[in-house]
Amino acid sequence: MIAKRAKFRAIDVVIILLCIAAGVFIYYRIEYGLEYKGDWSAVPQYLLRRNEETGRLVPNFLLQGLITTLKLSVWATILATIVGIIVGLFRTGDNLFLRMVGRTYVELIRNLPPLVLIFIFYFFAVDQIMPLLGVEEFIRNRSEGAQAILAIFFAQKSLFVQFISGIVTLAFFEGAYITEVVRAGIESVERGQTEAAYSLGLSWPDQMRFIVMPQAIKRVLPALANEFINTVKYSSIASIVSIQELTFMGRQVVVATRYIFETWITVSAMYMVLTLSLSLVAGQLERKMRQSD
Repeated sequence: MIAKRAKFRAIDVVIILLCIAAGVFIYYRIEYGLEYKGDWSAVPQYLLRRNEETGRLVPNFLLQGLITTLKLSVWATILATIVGIIVGLFRTGDNLFLRMVGRTYVELIRNLPPLVLIFIFYFFAVDQIMPLLGVEEFIRNRSEGAQAILAIFFAQKSLFVQFISGIVTLAFFEGAYITEVVRAGIESVERGQTEAAYSLGLSWPDQMRFIVMPQAIKRVLPALANEFINTVKYSSIASIVSIQELTFMGRQVVVATRYIFETWITVSAMYMVLTLSLSLVAGQLERKMRQSD
């Protein structure tokens, strides 16, 4: 099927002009209506700073927050995907108890405000799960070399417990939505295919591995990509519980400098870089999967 080429129409010109007019109006209101005196030249110093000992440029507040957001999003996405696949299998299985567990988990997450869930998950994780697992003792007893490696992939010693708690919180929150995506993908595969696989002697794990999941993943990839992007955006909620990701660092810069618009526009642009990169990667992967059919 040949896709039709998009044409540039008069309505497109009107929309572009309206967008430009809206931008000019917003700029006018900020500059003259609010009498806001900004200074964009101050923003770069909060991205990079020069180390006094080595003389090299190192990440400052905003870039440090971006790096933390990236690490938080990657680990939360991995864990959320694992949770989503497992609970998605629960919801499509024959075991009534597991189906009820999966349904309860999804409905609880989907019908409560994200901010409330963040507080519940975070403080439960910090007060109950982390001490039970001995996470703080584990990081405290590591050698300096091991702590340095953990700081690269996770967070420094003083923030390690909070960071792991943030990962767990985001993963279980986003995992409910990935669960529904996985469930829809599995149920979209025709039942006749699983019955044929069963008649050929394939076990249930083999049916999932070789027949159902490859087709389901192709069908739900756009929805999965959307949830991965949502994980990046929802990571900003972690700033409420003092995890030093991008939004948290943006707030610190605003408090210190009062450069409100410059800071938040810069933070928005940094989030856009992350989410648009994910969109492009997901689009490329989707096209390759279509070509392999």
